[in-house]
Amino acid sequence: MKKTALIMAGGHGERFWPRSRKNLPKQFLSLTEDGKTLIQLTVERILPLVDMKDIYISTNKDYLDLVAEQLPDIPKENILCEPIGRNTAPCIGMGAAYIHKRSGDSCMIVLPSDHLIKYNQMFVTTLEDACEIALENGNLVTIGIAPTYAETGYGYIRFNPSESYKRGYKVLNFAEKPNIELAKQYVSSNEYLWNSGMFVWKTSTILDAFQHIMPDVYDGLMIIHDAIGTSAEEDVIRREFPKFPSISIDYGVMEKSDKIYTLPGNFGWDDVGSWLAMERIRQTNEFGNIADGNVITINTNNCIIQANQKLIACIGLEDLVIVDTEDATLICDKTSTNDIKKVIENLKVCNRNEYL
Repeated sequence: MKKTALIMAGGHGERFWPRSRKNLPKQFLSLTEDGKTLIQLTVERILPLVDMKDIYISTNKDYLDLVAEQLPDIPKENILCEPIGRNTAPCIGMGAAYIHKRSGDSCMIVLPSDHLIKYNQMFVTTLEDACEIALENGNLVTIGIAPTYAETGYGYIRFNPSESYKRGYKVLNFAEKPNIELAKQYVSSNEYLWNSGMFVWKTSTILDAFQHIMPDVYDGLMIIHDAIGTSAEEDVIRREFPKFPSISIDYGVMEKSDKIYTLPGNFGWDDVGSWLAMERIRQTNEFGNIADGNVITINTNNCIIQANQKLIACIGLEDLVIVDTEDATLICDKTSTNDIKKVIENLKVCNRNEYL
């Protein structure tokens, strides 16, 4: 069966402010030394499995030009523009409708656009195994990540170690982001994986799941499905998509299905969730610093420093994140990087939209 892919690229990446902005979010930034953006790397790493013509990008209508510029080999008709953000369930549902209409039933791989993978061949092998499981018995497959520490910023997948199928395990339930004590219990139990937000299924399987679990959404998806390729396509999407509830695929479908398997991934996954990820994906210097651009450091250790044009001189600093852009500068203790979203909230309340 043909393999297809849907890459979700509609997020804003707010914890990478001030580099990640409303008009240039994280997935379109280059954070690695090879100069490639996160979305370019995502497409590149699945090409051993999926032809370029079978890769679809789901994004915000405002990012159409960015996608076309950074991914010129993706067919223009494969760039699916959501008129409004509605979380991952409607995003995936519309992607499945498009793929099913154009390619018939296929093995559909769903990936976020803003993750990094260290071992690409192991990643491809894991997806191949996931496709095998997805092709049988109407299974829905999610890729879990073997946890290496007690992380409170991820959701978890609980699986049954004694109920396996090929390399996958039967999923018992999904768990919300835990507090630190609960996260430690999850990791020590050896029955939990981090929820990576990567999925594999047949298009017919996921559409059937929508029909049985979210029938109202399914009805809207079928209206869109029937309009694809007609002169009414854009108008129908503009009318029907905003009617969908804003809900994740985990809440909307996965938690209510009894045919879910997970494959543990050990391919060096990083969700690049905040500026602290730079320490995992970049080499630090002898002082533990990651310094890019016009930077001088004196008695400065374990800092992440991103300069724009003007010189940043750091003296006697430790454990800080400093990011300078043309119109905004972030200075943040490493322990407070999750509070960057509060800056965004404050800017919105104050109507300082030019900094978003």
